[in-house]
Amino acid sequence: MLLADSKPVADRNASAAQRFAPLAETMANASRRAYRELVETDGFADFFAQVSPLEELSDLALGSRPARRSGQQSRSLADLRAIPWVFAWSQTRVNLTGWYGLGTGLAAVDDLDELRTAYREWPLFGALLDNAEMSLAKTDRGVAEGYLRLGDRADLAARILDELERTTQLVLTVLDQDRLLERRRILGAAVDLRNPYVDALSHLQLRALTALRTSEPDDDEAERLRRLLLLTVNGVAAGLQNTG
Repeated sequence: MLLADSKPVADRNASAAQRFAPLAETMANASRRAYRELVETDGFADFFAQVSPLEELSDLALGSRPARRSGQQSRSLADLRAIPWVFAWSQTRVNLTGWYGLGTGLAAVDDLDELRTAYREWPLFGALLDNAEMSLAKTDRGVAEGYLRLGDRADLAARILDELERTTQLVLTVLDQDRLLERRRILGAAVDLRNPYVDALSHLQLRALTALRTSEPDDDEAERLRRLLLLTVNGVAAGLQNTG
């Protein structure tokens, strides 16, 4: 912390921020537009509630506040708190909040060399890509597709999966890597070690969520399914080490 706050380092970072400000603005405008177009699509709030265990999270003793500011179960993103928004997406293995819009932002910049230089020389941009890389590494497209199908909105699912592919490829290109976490071997090994166990829990959770969303189980069966779902929520959160 002392080194980061030293004058030479602070001056270098300030210079990088000024140099790459036009690049950042181009990326930010494109990324923000893509993100808002997704979440402001008619029916997106209902889609999110269907494809994730968002509504069931209120039954977990995860914090001191309800998932929604008003305490009501209205399906409005404006009423949703930040933590359950991130947490629910991580449970679906989509991890949308960690990368959505970044691929579109990177694609808006024509100069790949400038992006690579910014990654090396501007700590803020480097931290952004490193965090997105980790989030992408913990995303599982195969599992995610199962959750997204529950929303019965092929258009929204396709938009999310297209951006996932775009972001993954462009992050790898900027980092000049063949696979995610290639240069962060300890973290990569830890993710690879945990993934098979998390995958099993995710499939159990998806099975329970599918039954709750697509059928009308009796009270006893519905309670059993909700209990299974909530148990897997804890396990997936522990395995991914991301809770929102």
